[in-house]
Amino acid sequence: MTLAATIAPFLPFLRRFARALTGSQPAGDEWVEASLRDVVDDPDRFPVGMSPKAGLFRVFVEIWNGSPARMRRGPAGIGIADRNLKTLTPLPRQAFLLASVEGFSHDDVGLILDVAPESVADLVTAANQEIALQMSTNVLVIEDEPLIAFELEQIVEELGHRLVGVARTLNEATGLAASKHPGLILADIQLADGSSGIDAVNAILSASPAPVIFITAFPILLLTGKGPEPAFLIAKPFTPDAVKAAVSQALFFDKKAVPYGA
Repeated sequence: MTLAATIAPFLPFLRRFARALTGSQPAGDEWVEASLRDVVDDPDRFPVGMSPKAGLFRVFVEIWNGSPARMRRGPAGIGIADRNLKTLTPLPRQAFLLASVEGFSHDDVGLILDVAPESVADLVTAANQEIALQMSTNVLVIEDEPLIAFELEQIVEELGHRLVGVARTLNEATGLAASKHPGLILADIQLADGSSGIDAVNAILSASPAPVIFITAFPILLLTGKGPEPAFLIAKPFTPDAVKAAVSQALFFDKKAVPYGA
């Protein structure tokens, strides 16, 4: 099997990581393309003795950390995070995403970042602390399952944010958003009355831009490749750490969402 065929199944995960790291769909995809070009140009660079997925992430991280271009303000939107990058250490943020969102073991995170495995837990803890100090905001949850909504409420409050309401339908969501002006939205895409969380989010964004994190059992509906896709997307069933990572990154980049295709 060729190297390209070996790493192909892991590209969607690398795209997710890159988008969360850069805070932008186009910027993240550009960095993934740069990593793939590097592997094609120099196959011997691909790490030996690591799983294909971890090796792919290792190549990406080496390129990202080794290039000052990631700090430049440009059309892809990387500059949104410039002011926050001064206060959040890059390595803890990467460890946080790799462990909490991508589900790598601490051993694999250590290999990807070229640090001792016993240091990874400290890096993740440092990221949590640094991000929590940055800002708190009002959060709207759009979710029709009471138990899931309750779990999201707990996560939001543990992070120091304020829950302004839980909406089970499109009308409830738009009404709460109009009156509470959330600074962050956590949204499912299939709601209680058959309405669409995507439609609810689009209606809210047309009046008041805010970062959006989709939390859904049907992520494929938003990863079509045919239009704007969310930078922050979590599949159900989720882990609290994955939600915390996405919330922290969305607010860290102050990334206002754009309308999405249904």
